[in-house]
Amino acid sequence: MKNNCTEEVTKYKSISLPRLNNLRPNIESTALKLMEEAGELAQLIGKYRGLNGEKCTLEENEVVSRIADELLDVAQVAVSMMFVLEETYSVDIHDKVNQHIEKLVRKGYIRER
Repeated sequence: MKNNCTEEVTKYKSISLPRLNNLRPNIESTALKLMEEAGELAQLIGKYRGLNGEKCTLEENEVVSRIADELLDVAQVAVSMMFVLEETYSVDIHDKVNQHIEKLVRKGYIRER
């Protein structure tokens, strides 16, 4: 049986987010902020799906827009942590991205590039 996923070309989504140069984040503060932002995203999705017991009164497009906003907050904090790792611990994020993609291939989540 042929898997439809194997026929699809692997697509990449690239975003470029700034280093927050008006803050002095460290690994601990950034990790806490990442958890906070991820929690806000989860809370919004749960509220939209009615998991909190309330009926959602927002239109779907408004909820999806808010989800995108919260997701970008999560991404910004993740990027901020990458800057911390690069600048404080000399981690080569480019190399780490390549290792991550190789792991995705090994696990069968994507086909080889």
